[in-house]
Amino acid sequence: MDDDALYHLATPAQWDAHRARGAVEADSLATEGFVHCSWGRQVPGTVAKHFAGEAAVLALRLDPARLGEVPLVEEDSYGSGQAFPHAYGPIPLDAVVAVERVEPVGPAEPAGPAGPPG
Repeated sequence: MDDDALYHLATPAQWDAHRARGAVEADSLATEGFVHCSWGRQVPGTVAKHFAGEAAVLALRLDPARLGEVPLVEEDSYGSGQAFPHAYGPIPLDAVVAVERVEPVGPAEPAGPAGPPG
């Protein structure tokens, strides 16, 4: 995984739903107005905090140049001390340039500065 690459994390079922929908439209788009993303260096913390116990997690590698008109904003929305990239609109499927499986994680770890799901 590239530390400086842009990723959106999803379970296999969520990835299937995105592909059926024709775009990455996480629930957070409706509830918070953006799709959570992470830089590669943030992925381990995000997985540990938000995907603990999942049998499988996928890191959807995104090409920022293929987001089209979707703004990508780095911000610390939750006071975690880290700025995370947020896509303010549905992410086109052609922006997903690779899908990498992330190692399964164990039980939830104590909450830390990992930030929102990615």
